[in-house]
Amino acid sequence: MNPGGDPERAFLRGLVCCDGTAPHIEMVHSSGIGIRRYTGEFWTSGQRKAASLHEISYRACFKPQLPRYFIRGLTNEGDRVYDPFSGRGTTVVEAGLLGRMITSNDANPLSRILTRPRFFIPTEQDVSARLAGIPFEKGEVAGIDLSMFYEAKTESEIVSLRNYLITREEEGETDAADSWIRMVATSRLTGHSPGFFSVYTLPPNQAVSPERQVQINTRRNQVPQYRNIRDLILRKTRSLVRGLSSTEYENLKIAGARGVYITGDSRKTPIIPDESISLTVTSPPFLDTVQYVKDNWLRCWFNGLDSSAIERDLTVTRSLGSWCSAMGATFRELFRVTIPGGHVAFEVGEVRRGCIRLDEQVLPLGIEAGFTPLGILVNRQQFTKTSHIWGIGNNDSGTNTNRIVIFRKRD
Repeated sequence: MNPGGDPERAFLRGLVCCDGTAPHIEMVHSSGIGIRRYTGEFWTSGQRKAASLHEISYRACFKPQLPRYFIRGLTNEGDRVYDPFSGRGTTVVEAGLLGRMITSNDANPLSRILTRPRFFIPTEQDVSARLAGIPFEKGEVAGIDLSMFYEAKTESEIVSLRNYLITREEEGETDAADSWIRMVATSRLTGHSPGFFSVYTLPPNQAVSPERQVQINTRRNQVPQYRNIRDLILRKTRSLVRGLSSTEYENLKIAGARGVYITGDSRKTPIIPDESISLTVTSPPFLDTVQYVKDNWLRCWFNGLDSSAIERDLTVTRSLGSWCSAMGATFRELFRVTIPGGHVAFEVGEVRRGCIRLDEQVLPLGIEAGFTPLGILVNRQQFTKTSHIWGIGNNDSGTNTNRIVIFRKRD
């Protein structure tokens, strides 16, 4: 429920951890600004505790429980929720499930490919019929060497599907079934189980280089096996929609129809009207910690995207000063689009092994843009196996630390 009165008293001072205990509270200071930091486990991060519709892999994405916590606490049904760095669409999909309207932006066009189809979910029968009608030619090859990832027949099926989807898009014929199939196939290109198209590789939130995959194959003494991509797409379709209620289907359809989907710069979003956003929940790129284009080179190829052009458009900075400059401009744009009394929940992390706490850098940026800071939430959690693969320990360093700075635009 959208709190009235003093927002900090209503939302932050009433915080309770999952186990019923009070959070640890301390005062922190940044650039002469003092603010309370609340530390505790406020939501569980277990994957199976969230809607299965979120299970589309993407590097450096937060768990759905994070935006859900703020959407439920700071908005009402029908309010518009925004994410200027949308990634796989976690914030807006969760907002849609909860009956909120949505606005999504990301400089990477893969974001829209992975996000929009989940608001217009085709039936399994429609997906099956469409897949059956796509001609899978024999002997198709990618034009780049993908033999270290795929068995020859699997590669031919992937290339046939790619050609079909790109042709449909060029002819303006893409519909909900095509978009859904493209999203699912994009998320199944590489992974660590037989549910993916590839031989075993690193976790499915990135594609390693061909040279690195050759090394993995040699070390594991493995060769790519045939994967029936039609069967795998249908299997993933069933998995994504399991447990969705009729209300959630309807909520998504309404939110999708009224949704705004932008591929552009978070600092310049003229398509978003002034004072139209009730809540922003977002997580920006963290300096040069994650190489989004390098991680997604295979997904870009499958979707006919120019990864070098995308890299030029992404807000990936190499220094703290340039990061703060980019985020400051984003905050000014957020202030323009936020309604009076609206909020921003800005999730950042610790980078460079905990030497830089970005929440303390964000505080003055939001204030300079005109927002009032309400507090900082630090969610204590146990990280997943995937986090440990990247060398991220529990609450001591790494980009998975949930540190959310909450701002409010005065009425």
